[in-house]
Amino acid sequence: MSALRSWVEAARPRTLPLAVTCVLLGGALAKAKGLNTAQDARFVAVMLGAGVTVVLLQILANFANDLGDFQKGTDTAADRTDRALASGALTETAMKRAVKWTATLAFLCGLATLAAAFWNAPSAALKALLLGGLGVFSIVAAMRYTMGLKSYGYKGLGDVYVMLFFGPVGVLGVGLLLTHGVDMAWLWVALFSGCMSVAVLNLNNLRDHPSDARAGKRTLVVQMGFERAKLYHLAILGVGWSALALFFTTNQAEGLWRGTMWYALLALLHARHAVDVWRCTDPSTLDPELKRIALSTFLVALFMFMDQTLGE
Repeated sequence: MSALRSWVEAARPRTLPLAVTCVLLGGALAKAKGLNTAQDARFVAVMLGAGVTVVLLQILANFANDLGDFQKGTDTAADRTDRALASGALTETAMKRAVKWTATLAFLCGLATLAAAFWNAPSAALKALLLGGLGVFSIVAAMRYTMGLKSYGYKGLGDVYVMLFFGPVGVLGVGLLLTHGVDMAWLWVALFSGCMSVAVLNLNNLRDHPSDARAGKRTLVVQMGFERAKLYHLAILGVGWSALALFFTTNQAEGLWRGTMWYALLALLHARHAVDVWRCTDPSTLDPELKRIALSTFLVALFMFMDQTLGE
């Protein structure tokens, strides 16, 4: 395998659409809320900056996860030929260097996005400082999921962090960048985004729970057990879609959100997925489900974004 292909696989491209989901949702909500002339002129720059930043953060998390699981012995050549370090495709030294440089690039891109959003804006210092602090926290969180002695992923806290950063921080943060304010109704959409991201993480943990248990990685699935974790998965999906439905039914003034039939079809796709997960007895068969949920959630965000930017 070539070095370039090894790095691409280590970045796990299939996880990147889900990372962009919160940016698209934040952009859609900001457009629906209304932007002044100055904010509208910066819209593309801020969206691009936020999108690149979250993609870099996701790649950072993927690199750090590969490194952390390898260092702790969770990933071995016998059972994780898809991991760059466990398979021997990349060296530990090279991955440490990649983590460092990806974190640096994410930090610099985040600063540039803050500048694009708040430059010469009135009363922007405190908001920029708040978002800057959250950005630094995001970088640290991306690295500490499995890296270090106090990695939170090994203590069953991954779901909490994913809900936080792919939900309120991601969606409301982008909305704040674009409008310099936050609408509390956005929390319903943030909850949907966070729940779908947790669902993808839970699928990953359902698939890997036998090896995680052997390695002492106490994810929620390991702590709850496979059968209860499937119930937890169904609950996550139900809460997420209920939140999005509530948002649509309470924010339909003047046909603000169109194409809800497509969202209903995607909800049915998730319902079918829920049945498949409930019936699953072999964790290894869940791998294709990660892509199904990640891409369909991305489509919801893309439809909402296109609704507000192309339907003007």
